[in-house]
Amino acid sequence: MEEKKNILTYEGLRKYEDELHELKVVKRKEVAQKIKEAREQGDLSENAEYDAAKDEQRDIEARIEELEKILKNAEVVVEDEVDLDKINIGCKVTLLDLEVSEELQYKIVGSTEANSLEGKISNESPVGKALIGSKIGDTVDVETPAGTISYKVLEIQRSNS
Repeated sequence: MEEKKNILTYEGLRKYEDELHELKVVKRKEVAQKIKEAREQGDLSENAEYDAAKDEQRDIEARIEELEKILKNAEVVVEDEVDLDKINIGCKVTLLDLEVSEELQYKIVGSTEANSLEGKISNESPVGKALIGSKIGDTVDVETPAGTISYKVLEIQRSNS
């Protein structure tokens, strides 16, 4: 079975590369030092610092493995080449929620980068899926657990502008 491609914006790619570098270069050394210091205290069977450092090491190694997997299967969206005639990954869209007459702005990203608190929604989320391919002026109905929400597409921009 072929692994799913992780669609990333250039910003997302840089963020993951920077985090991976930080973990490999800085955090690994820090945790190795903590383990060394804890070992020097003697009996490891009741050494909380040693156990905590080993747990931290395990977490760091797991995150490194996860990041390497994401980056290995990364497909980067070149935002300068995104077609602004219709919504796609790498676009920033301004929508009007027709129910409450509120303007919303979202950046459409791959599922790996999605973060609703930062206004980044996945192309695989209900809203993202419904918006992909829509044009300015289109009304898009999104099925959610809370019912159908209607949005009008007001603007499509490059997300890096």
